[in-house]
Amino acid sequence: MSSNPYHLYARSFRNLSIEGKGLPFGTIPKNENLKISKSTGEVALILAPHPDDECIMGALPLRLLREAGFRIVTFAITLGSKIERKEERFSELEKACKWIGFELELLGQLGFDQVTPSSRKNNQAYWLSMVDTLKEAVAKWNPSALFFPNSEDWNQTHLGVHLLTMDALSKMPGFSPFLFETEYWGQMPQPNILVESTTEHVGDLLTALSHHRGELERNPFHLTMPAWMQDNVRRGTEVIGGQGGQAPDFEFASLYRISRWISGKMVAPWNGGRFLPAGRIATEELFDKTN
Repeated sequence: MSSNPYHLYARSFRNLSIEGKGLPFGTIPKNENLKISKSTGEVALILAPHPDDECIMGALPLRLLREAGFRIVTFAITLGSKIERKEERFSELEKACKWIGFELELLGQLGFDQVTPSSRKNNQAYWLSMVDTLKEAVAKWNPSALFFPNSEDWNQTHLGVHLLTMDALSKMPGFSPFLFETEYWGQMPQPNILVESTTEHVGDLLTALSHHRGELERNPFHLTMPAWMQDNVRRGTEVIGGQGGQAPDFEFASLYRISRWISGKMVAPWNGGRFLPAGRIATEELFDKTN
């Protein structure tokens, strides 16, 4: 066996991946003694393109819940494209949200269908009905923040949810939430905050994600999520901190682009980028209303 320490280092990642395939799906009991900040009444919505996206997008929402007392509500925009799997996927989503502490609202009877850029272009009447439904649901919750995919997030439903969100916002005069664009399938241009997650938070997101067994058996992306969050630190150090900048002492992190919706436009809340270490939620920093 090689004595090269980098061979051993690389092998340790392979071994973790192999061991991870034996982890259980959706059977870990919830920690009922978890300390969560007292509710402030503030609401943040996660506009999830598919069941499982609430966990992938949920690093900062989880911190807002636990450290700042936000109510986090997942909007199930779709339940996937396979009709025969929709009820099962909703059941998985309910269990995941319950485990992590997010509330849940289903849009439409079994979610929307064909939430894609082509649907927006070719089926305008149906698209406008979805826009109106989303607008009414958002208005009901009157959230301080919306989490939704960025405009370059590759997957057609993710791109569709971005467009659907923007179209709904355009019909809500006087509504000025903070917008948190997320990324997974496609990197966003110019993210402006790198949000650290603790090992415990990453583990809890993975545990919630493990309830989506049907998707994870097809593609075990839960096993690569920690590595993706580590790579976010690499990229965020340079893209947000500046080329050649000093890396923050983060092990896991998520990239977001924050703006505020003001008079029908997305307005950057600050110049440049920021790092948000774990344990310092600093809502005054995130939700700067000076603009």
